[in-house]
Amino acid sequence: MDFSTSAAQEEGLPTQQHQALLAIKGHRGEDAMTIGMLAERLLIAPHSATELVGRLVSAGYVSRRADPNDKRRQTLELTDKAEGVLKRLTAIHLTEIREMAPQLIHILKRLQDEIEP
Repeated sequence: MDFSTSAAQEEGLPTQQHQALLAIKGHRGEDAMTIGMLAERLLIAPHSATELVGRLVSAGYVSRRADPNDKRRQTLELTDKAEGVLKRLTAIHLTEIREMAPQLIHILKRLQDEIEP
């Protein structure tokens, strides 16, 4: 987690904003991501999600539009700026995971040996 937080902060993203971008990017539902869905995914209150989205919109990472089917809801979409940041962070994370993989495998094998008689 420390690595992920540091990498995001180097891109100018606080952890919660990074998590929000990942949640929006990873959304696979039929309907577009909404502020309410984002609140549920991040386990935060709807008003907190609204404030978070406001910061993401101001920073140019997210666009927010009224849902054409329900004007009370707002749908969220990542901007090209957000896509670029997530692409860079993904590459950094994959490199870190590849470097850590041998150590993680070793630790998991030791744990498995302790569990199995």
